Amino acid sequence: MQLELLNDMALFVEVVKARGFRRAAEAVGIPNSTLSRRIGELEKAIGLRLLRRTTRKIELTEAGRIYFERCKRIVDEAKLAHEQLGEMLEQPSGVLRASLPVDFANTYLAPLIAEFACRHPGISFDLDLTPRLVDLVSEPFDVAIRMGTPPDSTLIARQLATLPCYLYASPRYLERSGEPAHPRDLARHECLGYRLPKAHLWTLHNAEESVEVAVGGRFQLNSVELIRRLASLDLGIAVLPAEIAAEDLDHGRLRRILPGWQGPLVPVYAMTETRLLPAKTQRFIEFLSERLGAPARA
Repeated sequence: MQLELLNDMALFVEVVKARGFRRAAEAVGIPNSTLSRRIGELEKAIGLRLLRRTTRKIELTEAGRIYFERCKRIVDEAKLAHEQLGEMLEQPSGVLRASLPVDFANTYLAPLIAEFACRHPGISFDLDLTPRLVDLVSEPFDVAIRMGTPPDSTLIARQLATLPCYLYASPRYLERSGEPAHPRDLARHECLGYRLPKAHLWTLHNAEESVEVAVGGRFQLNSVELIRRLASLDLGIAVLPAEIAAEDLDHGRLRRILPGWQGPLVPVYAMTETRLLPAKTQRFIEFLSERLGAPARA
């Protein structure tokens, strides 16, 4: 394959990912006019229109969609081959763009990220903390770390860990409201629930059985960190990953209750668009897998 053709294929991929010539031109560092001309020459060489251009946006033609899917794999392979050769000479480098869950990142991932940064001084970090599921195809992220079962998609999911969840309450809440002796007792307590379908039903299990308990309370939240904080402020009982509750447990702000019981396990995943990962991303996933305690697997 001619080098010029491969370069034009890479430019075409950048235009599609950026959803326009101007942003793609800025990303690759060439004039907008030059980029437009190169894509036009590529279309002439192929003999088919790849893009429909309007004043406001670009759209892929049917041929363009097919060509993009093929080109992206080829370009990714070429980039990976180039980087793997470069790794023989230097440490992983570049900007690692990662999307992280807000609560888990602040409470648990922060010291791990600090440790990883010390190990790899050539890597810079662009970290976006958000609860939303970012689009790894159209948004410029190398990896997204997510808690919970990943949605069905074409993305690659590598499980990093499985977090146990236990029940916690503050000593003052328990002194005021009493301590439950069995999951059934939760029905008469203030329970801090995560805002999900069937949030009023908690499934708990011990070594012998699993029970579903209907709970109630004044708070329904979409933040694990706020649930933890409100529990430590004496407002009710919470089901939390052990890693999230650890600091409050150590300082006596929370106590574990119903010690023989636990909630559903919470998986932690690294989500990527492709299996062909640059060194910076691969090292980050491997490090988190090692430190979180589960082998990375797709």
